[in-house]
Amino acid sequence: METYLAEGSNLAAGVDRAFIFIFAISFILTIAISVLMIYILIHFSRKKVKNPSQFSGNTKLEIAWTIIPLVIVMIMFYFGVKGFKPMRDVPPGAMKVTAIGRMWEWSFDYGNGKIAKQLVVPLNRNIRLDLFSADVNHSLFIPAFRVKEDVVPGYNNYLWFKPISKGEFDIFCSEYCGLAHSGMVTKAIVLDSLEFNKWLADLKVTGNLPDHPGLAIIKANACITCHSLDGAKIVGPSFKGLYGSKRIVVTAEGEKEVEANDEYIKRSINDPNVEVVKGFNKGLMKSYTGVIKPEDIDKIVDYFKSVIETKK
Repeated sequence: METYLAEGSNLAAGVDRAFIFIFAISFILTIAISVLMIYILIHFSRKKVKNPSQFSGNTKLEIAWTIIPLVIVMIMFYFGVKGFKPMRDVPPGAMKVTAIGRMWEWSFDYGNGKIAKQLVVPLNRNIRLDLFSADVNHSLFIPAFRVKEDVVPGYNNYLWFKPISKGEFDIFCSEYCGLAHSGMVTKAIVLDSLEFNKWLADLKVTGNLPDHPGLAIIKANACITCHSLDGAKIVGPSFKGLYGSKRIVVTAEGEKEVEANDEYIKRSINDPNVEVVKGFNKGLMKSYTGVIKPEDIDKIVDYFKSVIETKK
């Protein structure tokens, strides 16, 4: 609970003020209305009032129950605006990180090919997260920082914060995005400046070649939704180190070892359920025959080869 209740960012106090005020008003009104209902039920019960009188209209009461709720709602609006407006005003010079949501994981791009599975940021520095979805609607939520924004394909959204407490804080997806939505969690880790600089310097370049046409085709067909580029296990086996690797596959005749060469990659694209890598489920991937052109499949194979050659 401490992770969620802690004021982990500069924005937390404003959000908390709005929440506490609205909660307090709601609590008071709930108690008052409940007590009033119980009083009316008892005081005006049929047993006590034998000859009830009929009345209508009370101008003072009607004015009161119009003005008082209006004033309360306007105060709620004031606290809401005070808490929300700073969330959209990013200070100049904020450190930029791209947050990428895909089924079902988060990744954070620091530029120059450096991508991490956890959001690591320096203490007391303004951080801007540019939000990008590789597939469906997601929503990035860091409870301790009191920030949450939708991550929608084709929509340029962002959020920002300044972490004010060192430690680890949970990150969730708060938009239902499919089968493993509940497992789409990671951490925001706040370090001091020296620790962060060392961490970023040590963060390895993933080796992805963003300008390679084969990678563009992979992304255009949403392959990285189920196959990671960095070794992470998602729905399907990772593409990292694919070409030339040995792997155990399950076929109709049983298990066997195959080499991930040109023909294997082409078979996996056109007929993915004939040889399924051990440990993964059959039937989740459809055939891309007729969807991806043969010449584009050749480009995909060439991309996997180029990744291996780049690392040599």
